[in-house]
Amino acid sequence: MYAPLADAILVLHVGIVLFVVGAQALVLVGGPRGWRWVRNRAFRFGHLGLIGFIVLQTWLGQLCPLTLWEQQLRAAAGQPVHHESFIQHWLSRLLFVEAPWWVFVAVYTAFFALVLASFRRWPPRPRPRPRPHTGNPST
Repeated sequence: MYAPLADAILVLHVGIVLFVVGAQALVLVGGPRGWRWVRNRAFRFGHLGLIGFIVLQTWLGQLCPLTLWEQQLRAAAGQPVHHESFIQHWLSRLLFVEAPWWVFVAVYTAFFALVLASFRRWPPRPRPRPRPHTGNPST
């Protein structure tokens, strides 16, 4: 039972990483092109909150809670456990990138700065309110 839960957390974690990186890419492409949906408040504040949490965790020297839960479930399932951050572990496995923790802190912080800069350049906007129907008078 523990291994499938650990796998589910891994899939969720990958989805969050794809959202954080992909959403910023879409804002950088869609902002200059006038895509209105990239200024959606819920989308933008959700994205900002998520990357802000990630950066805060790295500044505090803590692993992501999803990483910790996955590690605990893998240990309970008797599977090997990695002790690095999610990004460190998978980047080193996929891209053979070995870097000290401070490099990841710097990269996350720079990415957060990019998100903040895009907020300034293409600020989120509220949804336009529907206009009241005035109706056409019959003649």
